[in-house]
Amino acid sequence: MNQEPIFQAYRGRFAPSPTGPLHFGSLVAAVGSYLEARSRHGEWLVRIENLDPSREVPGASKEILSILEILEMEWDGEVVYQSRRNEAYQAALALLKNKNLIYPCICSRKEIADSSITGIDGPIYPRTCHRGLPDTERPQALRVRTDNNPIEIKDVLRGLVRQRLESDIGDFVLRRADGIFAYQLAVVVDDAEQGVTHVVRGEDLLNSTPRQVHLQQLLGYPTPVYMHLPVVVNTLGEKLSKQTHAAPIVTSDPVSQLIMAIRFLGQKPPAELIEGDVASFWKWATKNWKSEMIP
Repeated sequence: MNQEPIFQAYRGRFAPSPTGPLHFGSLVAAVGSYLEARSRHGEWLVRIENLDPSREVPGASKEILSILEILEMEWDGEVVYQSRRNEAYQAALALLKNKNLIYPCICSRKEIADSSITGIDGPIYPRTCHRGLPDTERPQALRVRTDNNPIEIKDVLRGLVRQRLESDIGDFVLRRADGIFAYQLAVVVDDAEQGVTHVVRGEDLLNSTPRQVHLQQLLGYPTPVYMHLPVVVNTLGEKLSKQTHAAPIVTSDPVSQLIMAIRFLGQKPPAELIEGDVASFWKWATKNWKSEMIP
């Protein structure tokens, strides 16, 4: 089981993917992470998670940052773009390779789906390639070895989360066959390099956390404190996203959007706050933020 990490100061982050404009679900995650950081006099970093060029909408990164500025959500330091950090991810892979912790894989998604049992996050890879590959020209992904030692995380809101990766998830991809680095690897390397002490994000990423803790342990990184916020869904119960046609944030009335976000997070802003400006909102919200009220 992980020991509670000891940190000198709070450093949080918001890490949107530029697959479209900022919507209300993203705003809730941004506001939650921002208030957790600022209410503790901590730093708040912004990182653009644009690993896959095929999913990135042109101009979306700039638009997201522009909306954060309109909302007066000031970040610390430079914005980090994952698309510019391939060398750091490659170095982490080299470290894992030297320890014989990764291996190449030529299996397609269909092959895995046809031969696998289903785990908590889709088909579990049956380790077809883990003993080595025949001579082949097929593109190769890189997978990390897992085991069945339990990985436990004490999430601030969700309590104890436990997974046995080998049987629940399987050996997972760190670099795809097309050469694009996987989110699981990139987020771990970036959080460690940026000195992130606390990760506040949507509950949809809770199942990913044990994989990230596994990589932190293999790479010798500290494990941050995790808090997974409730996810905003539409009337069909689907998470708000580009795929579910989530509407962008209305920047013409920023205070009302921010009030909706903190109400979703269980806070009780006074009615007169709607009459004030954005600076007044943040002053009240930072002073009165109570994470224990999050549903």
